[in-house]
Amino acid sequence: MNKLTLLVAAAIFACGSLACSGAYAAENSQQNKMKMCQTQAGEKKLEGQARQDYVNNCLKAKPAKETSKNKMAECNAKTKGMSKEEADKARSECMKAS
Repeated sequence: MNKLTLLVAAAIFACGSLACSGAYAAENSQQNKMKMCQTQAGEKKLEGQARQDYVNNCLKAKPAKETSKNKMAECNAKTKGMSKEEADKARSECMKAS
């Protein structure tokens, strides 16, 4: 963990100014992901190699595409103003679409 912190700090100092803003934005999102993974590992009370393995797998994981809750809200918005039968059919079609 200390090596990772040192590496992140070195990367921030190496960038120096906002000239590296694109790299900084990508680094910032990676830092956020690292914090999230570390927090989850802490909540699970993982230590040592188990914690390291968990964090590594967490960092490699791709974010979920779209939750069904978001999809439902999107489909409901598309069916606004339709009759109940039309809306039900359109919502069903929308939920099936990926």
